[in-house]
Amino acid sequence: MIQHVGLEVHTASLDDEVAFWGLLGFAQVAPPVASLAARSRWVEGPGGFQIHLLVVEEPSVPASGHVAVVVPGYPAVIAALREAGHEAAAREEYWDAARTQVMSPAGHRVEVMAAAPPAGVPLRPR
Repeated sequence: MIQHVGLEVHTASLDDEVAFWGLLGFAQVAPPVASLAARSRWVEGPGGFQIHLLVVEEPSVPASGHVAVVVPGYPAVIAALREAGHEAAAREEYWDAARTQVMSPAGHRVEVMAAAPPAGVPLRPR
């Protein structure tokens, strides 16, 4: 089980990045020690999964790497993202579940999913 993912973010986009993850159901939580709080912000989603937003002057953002999150209330979340000005592009459905791709304010690719695939079920070509 993955407990957290660290994403590099420039200071200028940090507040917007925290707000973006808030639209996906993540709430800001305090890092366990002050030294971490001085150089990062942490957000936590349902089930305890965390995104650690690591403040750096020159963030590295993978061109095609991404984080995928399953969100309750998928249609409302996608609407909220669009209303907040994020381009949310519907993607091909896999496992009969809707999914959308969106870029975070810091440029990270995020796949928003209506449901997780069933365990052990491979992707079947159409």
